[in-house]
Amino acid sequence: MNGDTATQGDRPPAVSVCVLGLKSRPEFLAAARARKQGTKGMMVQARRRAPDEPAPQDAIRVGFTCSKKVGNAVARNRAKRRLREVARLVLPRHGRGGWDYVLIGRAGATTTRPFEDLQADLIYALSKLHSDRA
Repeated sequence: MNGDTATQGDRPPAVSVCVLGLKSRPEFLAAARARKQGTKGMMVQARRRAPDEPAPQDAIRVGFTCSKKVGNAVARNRAKRRLREVARLVLPRHGRGGWDYVLIGRAGATTTRPFEDLQADLIYALSKLHSDRA
């Protein structure tokens, strides 16, 4: 019996368990043409998948990207690691099945912003993206 079994119930599941990753360029481009919501720590793009797409309809799919504006490779990788962890914690509770999300790192903000604020940024962006606006 593993010692951390009791604490495992307190943590949300890993992204790989409940969320599929966006991999191909067309998937990212489709999200780029859809809804967008910026926050201080990131830009979030979201789109509802069509029923005829091959992905499971109840799955949440997410992708991460950071341009060279964020910094060198070390800074970009750190920003993406932080975005992946935020997504792991927030999307299972606040994301919607049948949607694709792309989280884009911001220069000077994603790597330095307090982690709790990054989580609040994603929750805010998701609430705006899923509101019934036109």
